[in-house]
Amino acid sequence: MSADHVTLPDSSRLLRELDLRTPVIGLYDAPDPEPFAPLVAPPKGPGRGPCLFNYYRRWEKGETLHLTAQAFGCGGCGRSLFGVQVRERDDFIDFLWKDEGLRASRELMAGWVDHAPTYHPEHANILVGPLKPDLADHLKSVTFWVNADQLCVLQHGVYHHHAWGEPDPLSVPFGSGCSELIQFPDLQKPHAMIGATDIAMRDGLPKGVLAFTVTVPMFEQLCALGDESFFVKGFLARLRKARGGSLA
Repeated sequence: MSADHVTLPDSSRLLRELDLRTPVIGLYDAPDPEPFAPLVAPPKGPGRGPCLFNYYRRWEKGETLHLTAQAFGCGGCGRSLFGVQVRERDDFIDFLWKDEGLRASRELMAGWVDHAPTYHPEHANILVGPLKPDLADHLKSVTFWVNADQLCVLQHGVYHHHAWGEPDPLSVPFGSGCSELIQFPDLQKPHAMIGATDIAMRDGLPKGVLAFTVTVPMFEQLCALGDESFFVKGFLARLRKARGGSLA
């Protein structure tokens, strides 16, 4: 075992306090996909195949989505996770601005296209699926699928150790749903992101569900919340009572 081997923290209390019944998903950047089996993958070819989030039901079954630069599903995923461009720049800008109406002007849309970050994989395989503690060395982010109440609990947890004047630990960036699973300023620092806000991909998710994605350091902080936190104070207890005993 290497000195920098990553050990996932015990998340049982956090999931219990959230009353979470949806799968917790990890995004992995790994050299070998086989340990993540059972696997499912989109067809090979540029921009072919369904949206990443259409595999939500497969995650519920315990399967892991295997993506590569040759088989990534939709073009937005190829761009966000692998830097693969399936459209020419001007065509892409016109598609987002004119066809999808995502910015007030072509110039604004061009600014986002030219400067929005893309992920640069360390290995050939991106795996998105249930958390696998034995493969935590390759884990890049953790995603909770939450309703509004559960999102609020996680938001409180994210700010539990935040000092005034420090960089904000929570963001709601504009981008494709898949980009919201990985595009953090620094994966080595505690940070969280509210995602699944891309309306083009939301039909792959249950109604009312949002993604709350965190870096591994933030996941560790959230899992460390205990009796000193708001978990055992009055607000959360009253909210759970108002919801009939469960936040789910």
